[in-house]
Amino acid sequence: MTTTQTATAPPKTANPSRAAAGPHIQNAIIKYGFIFVTVALFAFFSLTEPSFRDSATLLDTLRYVSVAAILGLGVTLTMAVGGMDMSVGAVAGLGVTVAAKTMVTYNQVGAVAVIAVIAAGALAGLLNALLIVVLRIPDMLATLGTMFVIQGTKLILVDGQSITPGMTLPDGTTAPGKFTDGFLSIDRGTVAGVPISVVIFGVLTVAAWVFLARTRWGRVLYAIGANPEASRLAGIRVGAYRALAYVLSGVLASVGGLILASRIGQGDVSAGTSQLLEAVAVALVGTSVLGRGRPNVWGTALGAVLIGIITTGLTIKGLPYYTQDVVEGAVLILALVFSFTLSKRRTP
Repeated sequence: MTTTQTATAPPKTANPSRAAAGPHIQNAIIKYGFIFVTVALFAFFSLTEPSFRDSATLLDTLRYVSVAAILGLGVTLTMAVGGMDMSVGAVAGLGVTVAAKTMVTYNQVGAVAVIAVIAAGALAGLLNALLIVVLRIPDMLATLGTMFVIQGTKLILVDGQSITPGMTLPDGTTAPGKFTDGFLSIDRGTVAGVPISVVIFGVLTVAAWVFLARTRWGRVLYAIGANPEASRLAGIRVGAYRALAYVLSGVLASVGGLILASRIGQGDVSAGTSQLLEAVAVALVGTSVLGRGRPNVWGTALGAVLIGIITTGLTIKGLPYYTQDVVEGAVLILALVFSFTLSKRRTP
């Protein structure tokens, strides 16, 4: 008795190259998606609005976003240690008030105002560090509390009134000082045709990148953000590094306040209020750049540029200002999808 063996043909498989293409395309979208969106929006506005591609318009766009971008760099540093500084807008507003108080009320020169503003920012950062590191209050709650304290302190300093040159002081005298020309040049002056505020933005971006990506301190900040307990067991002084991140954030916010004070030329009590949301937005958008899913300096800078392109483009097209918030919010949501949803599905 014999048995007949029949050969079974191997099952058909899909084209390996086609099967592999799907994950590669998804990875490319996750990694380069926001860069493509930025370039595409720039191209769209440039082609549809000739004035958009004018060099003066582009420099004004960078000048407009410089404050939010610098504040965003501070938020990026705190995000690197697993936190979030919600007080940056209030600190920037405090800087505006301190600058005006120093020059207009006390008749001091611009250099003294700069030192006073940066000192105020550092003290605000130290307050955040005390609440978070020593008293162990969660980062977001602590900085929200600090935000309200600073906003209230700012109003107390000026009796709830904006400070303007020539104003009548509470004692009935006239304010003796004014914003000096040197101080006003921080935002209104140029270097080789480039606004000084844009130069400051560029220098601080490079400095923050070197600090986070090329120094031991930066790598330690990222390690703490990834796993604070493991960092502590490895002998890292977690509290000291977290405090450093918040002090640096306060200093950066004060630099943003200097630019803002120079821009408006008076001690506006409402200054800095709108800067918080933009700063947090650019920092969160930055997490999606190059598919890193973590805070990074170049991503924050690109996020600021993207917000600037959208705002300038929509303004030139004549859309109502309130539509800009909707678009910026949609961009932020898309960035969060890239960072926290699609990136988890990324194929190694």
